[in-house]
Amino acid sequence: MPQRVIDAFREYFETSNANNVGQFLTSRRTDETIAAARTAMADLFNCAPDEVFFGPNMTTLTFALARGIGRDLKPGDEIVVTTLDHDGNVAPWRALEDIGIVIRQVDIREADCTLDMDDLRRKITPRTKLVAAGYASNAVGAINPVAEIVRAAHGAGALAFIDAVHYTPHGSIDVRALDCDFLACSPYKFFGPHVGCIYGKRDLLLRFRPYKVRPAPAYLPDRWETGTQIHEGLAGVTAAIDYLADLGRHSDSAAPADRRAALVSAYRTIRHHEMALAKRMIAGLLEIPGVRFYGISDPARFDERCPTVSVRVKDLTPLVCAKFLGDRGIFTWDGNYYALNLTERLGVEKTGGLLRIGLVHYNTAEEVDRLLAAMRELASSA
Repeated sequence: MPQRVIDAFREYFETSNANNVGQFLTSRRTDETIAAARTAMADLFNCAPDEVFFGPNMTTLTFALARGIGRDLKPGDEIVVTTLDHDGNVAPWRALEDIGIVIRQVDIREADCTLDMDDLRRKITPRTKLVAAGYASNAVGAINPVAEIVRAAHGAGALAFIDAVHYTPHGSIDVRALDCDFLACSPYKFFGPHVGCIYGKRDLLLRFRPYKVRPAPAYLPDRWETGTQIHEGLAGVTAAIDYLADLGRHSDSAAPADRRAALVSAYRTIRHHEMALAKRMIAGLLEIPGVRFYGISDPARFDERCPTVSVRVKDLTPLVCAKFLGDRGIFTWDGNYYALNLTERLGVEKTGGLLRIGLVHYNTAEEVDRLLAAMRELASSA
């Protein structure tokens, strides 16, 4: 987490720690903190500030939104989810099965762990009301053709909900160009605090009815927010987005002062750096005997992935592998990382899932080389 994000937390507690909409100084400062976070997220998404709402995390917000949308659905209506997604973009929609909603799940292409777009088109029917898909897989790094998914949903008269939690640290988002109806992300993934955020088209946020306590505002932008927000977290959200924008200004002397333009510039630089590291890492992993690689490994297709990979090492469990690496100061995840449908589909869930290795913009080539050396040691020890 950048120091400025930590400083924003501290400053909020020292100068502004009050609930909002009060007629006194610290409350007015809290109002300003909330407004600033909405504006910062609007710059990140390329939308209006009143089309952004916050909550404790993406999963909680998606459950709340699904429940609100569910008010307008009837038994027999269909929702499409995917095998590639984090369960935070599956379980909230599956919960609507309780009211008779039919859930249809899109399969993957196992050879490269990408979404089967032919199957997606088959699963969308005249009864489809919403298609829920991820921008990028948090397990194998595949970037979905989200614009195509949105067009397919809209072609059937359905809404499109995009989970961009895993994509947001790695690539620029433009909800206007994408034309999705909703898009969710988690600022902690892009170096901010543990807060959830959803973009929604204004008319849809007004059309669907959230579950709210009675005195709470029923108008935008806080129509979908329940209870007191994590105000110190929102201060951190703004600081994190300003950090990313400054990366763009520092990496491109011609980058304008405008925050949205600076963010786009930052993500260009981040993408270039991360994928150079990913190419080095994936090539090295593929050379290690006994390492099974899941996902896109062809450099000619790296525009279809982000720098997140999952592997298995011989007959070792991912837990053993993660502990081996962790003891050497290399932090990886083992298990399913809530991509449960994927690990079940790949047949690895019962034996511990996968070992996930992720890169971000502050990683270095030296760190990649240290990882590869440790992976070679791990494989030979097996």
